[in-house]
Amino acid sequence: MTFTLDDLAALIKSRRVDDASTSYTKTLLDSGMTRIAKKFGEEAVETVIAAMEDDRSALINEAADTLYHLLVMLEARNISLGDVLRELERRTKQSGLAEKAARGAKE
Repeated sequence: MTFTLDDLAALIKSRRVDDASTSYTKTLLDSGMTRIAKKFGEEAVETVIAAMEDDRSALINEAADTLYHLLVMLEARNISLGDVLRELERRTKQSGLAEKAARGAKE
């Protein structure tokens, strides 16, 4: 398999200039953050339900929808997948428990 999340993020970014009549992504981007965030939330909940129902096929499909809508949300805020990956890389330089404790101390 050669398709990556970077490919998907680039495709989503390229849809900014498409016509909304032919691009669901463009329609989402034009609709604003409230709709985008709502769609992401709906897909995330559907992913959780599919996981709890132990339905492998449904979980794969819902996970794909969730990743897509997350990347649309990030694109709408001009946050790149690279920005998120750099944050994850930073966090993996220490144990998850230590990282979580450090975040808790800041809040």
